[in-house]
Amino acid sequence: MRTYLPGESEESLSEGWTLTLTPADAYETPADIPASLESLHVSVPGTVAQALEAAGKFDRLAPRPLNDRDAWYRLTMISDARERAALRFDGLSTIAEIFFNGELIAASQSMFERLEVPVELTGADELCICFRALAPRLEKTGPRARWRPQMMNTQGLRLIRTTALGYMPGWCPEIHAAGPWRPISLIRQEAVLCTLRSSLDEAGTGIVAISLETSRPIQSARLGCAGYSADLSKDENGKFSGELHIPDVETWWPHTHGRPALHDTLLELDGEQHRLGRTGFRRVEIDHGEDGNGFGLKVNGQPVFSRGAVWTTADIVRLPGTGADYEPWLRKAAEAGMNMIRIGGTMAYETPEFFALCDELGIMVWQDAMLANFDYPAKDESLRQHIVTEISQFLEATALSPSLTVFCGGSEMYQQGAMLGLPEQIWKGTLTEEVLPELLAEKRPDAAYVANSPSGGALPFFPNAGVGHYYGVGAYCRPLEDARRADLRFAAECLAFANIPEQETLDKYLPGMAVHDPRWKARAPRDRGASWDFEDVRGHYLNLLYGVEPDVLRREDGGLYLDMSRAATAEVMEATFAEWRRSGSSCQGALVWTLQDLVPGAGWGVIDATGRPKSVWHALKRAFRPIQVTFSDEGTNGLDIHLINETGGGLEAMLELSCLREGVQPVVHAKRPLTLLPRQSQTIAATDLFGAFFDTTYAYRFGPPSHDVTVARLRDVATGHVIADAFHFPLGRKKALHAANLQVAISETSGNWSLEIGTDRLAQSVHVEVQGYYASENWFHLGPGETRKISLLPETPATEAPPSGEVVSLGSSRRFSF
Repeated sequence: MRTYLPGESEESLSEGWTLTLTPADAYETPADIPASLESLHVSVPGTVAQALEAAGKFDRLAPRPLNDRDAWYRLTMISDARERAALRFDGLSTIAEIFFNGELIAASQSMFERLEVPVELTGADELCICFRALAPRLEKTGPRARWRPQMMNTQGLRLIRTTALGYMPGWCPEIHAAGPWRPISLIRQEAVLCTLRSSLDEAGTGIVAISLETSRPIQSARLGCAGYSADLSKDENGKFSGELHIPDVETWWPHTHGRPALHDTLLELDGEQHRLGRTGFRRVEIDHGEDGNGFGLKVNGQPVFSRGAVWTTADIVRLPGTGADYEPWLRKAAEAGMNMIRIGGTMAYETPEFFALCDELGIMVWQDAMLANFDYPAKDESLRQHIVTEISQFLEATALSPSLTVFCGGSEMYQQGAMLGLPEQIWKGTLTEEVLPELLAEKRPDAAYVANSPSGGALPFFPNAGVGHYYGVGAYCRPLEDARRADLRFAAECLAFANIPEQETLDKYLPGMAVHDPRWKARAPRDRGASWDFEDVRGHYLNLLYGVEPDVLRREDGGLYLDMSRAATAEVMEATFAEWRRSGSSCQGALVWTLQDLVPGAGWGVIDATGRPKSVWHALKRAFRPIQVTFSDEGTNGLDIHLINETGGGLEAMLELSCLREGVQPVVHAKRPLTLLPRQSQTIAATDLFGAFFDTTYAYRFGPPSHDVTVARLRDVATGHVIADAFHFPLGRKKALHAANLQVAISETSGNWSLEIGTDRLAQSVHVEVQGYYASENWFHLGPGETRKISLLPETPATEAPPSGEVVSLGSSRRFSF
């Protein structure tokens, strides 16, 4: 971490700004701008889109271009101080000129770089920043590109260091990033600059290294962490440095595998103590498997199945960077059992606050360099230096964060070149193969490096080696069995669908609209230039799982179409992860595309743009359980039961297995006590539990089928609670749709509301519809004889009315009120 000591030496310049928009390149200096032009009062950090939206002059659902005008931000600074200082700009988007008292003092060419500029304060100063219109600059040509990606609407992005957000039609709204999107601060001359790094050696010793730079005299310095401390040494130039060694330190784990232990880091200067933040100690290795083609992570020597989603942004208009903005999204990710978030190369670097939250929540971060798809002219020394600078600053700013686990050289550059038939020496370059790994080795040697995503196979996009982007199940409409056939090793992205939000979100943001309405379709994601969109993909699996024609069902019963569509994508995701997590699978991790939507609608996100979880979020929450039971249909080899315990503790459990006719009548039943050892997986054949042959998969077809569902429950012996359950449909889900009679009861304890749901027979995709609350579990299957107690959580602290709503299941037209 490279940061200034908090205190009086740093002043945030957040209030008192004005914003004036002018035609592109119409004025050279602030003095040239006519006083008659309208100005808005704005805050920093912020974007032009944010300021205009707050003033009622911008609609994120129907955005107009913002990259065709200059944006002038001005601030008058009044103080008693007359001294030397520095202005620190944590991020200016994107081509910016900085004026101080009318004089051009610096310029920024990158959205991702931090900039510090010395100034002489007079006591009455004016700071002005002009963000030049990007549109004319995107039209400029550079060195000839060897390939041109179709997903971007301008090829000029490869020459300018800015986000691709806003320039990917079909992927996100065309909202262009402009303005001081990260904080601006005034740094006094006496500031102390700290550079820190933490690591864990193979003996289990935590190490914190520090160096200090300051112009003020310091006599003594001492570093403390985890109950240990050490004096820092002073060199002949007055610079302090040193290392603190912490034997047998408590290590940091992903929350699915242990406790994400963090330790306060303290610096004492001349007897005054300063808190530098928290750090964690962990060791990361890449596991290439026995054949050398695998890719997985080992944390502290233990294999970790990485699962989660790809991050987009906390708000497409504001591009915010505070803990309060990140926290709702990341807490829902952790609640769903995600232990990894990937920030892709088409997005933007997030702030240290993002990583501090991931540290706390035990979520690993896969961070791409902001390089995606293009043939970047890496021989352009200026561009190359910008890339090196932005990544160096990012790695220094997050040096104390154990959550930064993987750094990747970017997204789909290798894939783009290879898909056009170009030879490897064309698309595999020195930037990602030499420059960036050397930079990571210098700045963050504790993190793993991946050259590009995807990469590693005979061709970079083949998923059977290295890192893949897997859309066999998903965009390519392959059968569910393809999840095994592909021999996937690790999916840095996968399983993209147009996931439909809950009805409350639709009622508020898309009221009364048929799903084929042009406004609905405009928010359905698609690949630019493709003749299909991701609603077509979802429709394919709706038909595959339930045997219905999506177009006919949508026309005849729009409400049922929405519910079955929600259920279909949830079922596909849960089934696919069951395959990948089973014992014997080649897969060691997979990240869903994406975590959150950018605008309300049927987007890729598993959480909608308002922050409300979708059906697929609930499915992933089940699929990601650290203690898990799943099925795999092995055809004529029968039905296998897979048991997983990723935690560091053992468990005495009871495994129960029932095959049910008509979703209610047990045909065969068995149970077995077992011990799940720490970090153990095991597979049991269903026949072993029954003690004799039974055609659980209906593979042999000796006569009519005897059952339509098999239910497994893994029960904690000590408490009797069901930890995990699994369902197998030998005849398909459609044949097991029953008109279940649900029993619903609501209760309240100490202000916390709960809902108990029981059923007389198998109920598929049971879901709770309640305004102002969300159900802790939803879109789940419920077997007969089981009562599920779920929490109803208020969506906002202001929610006071008792919850009321309905419970519904697929296969029944009845709605059960509470």
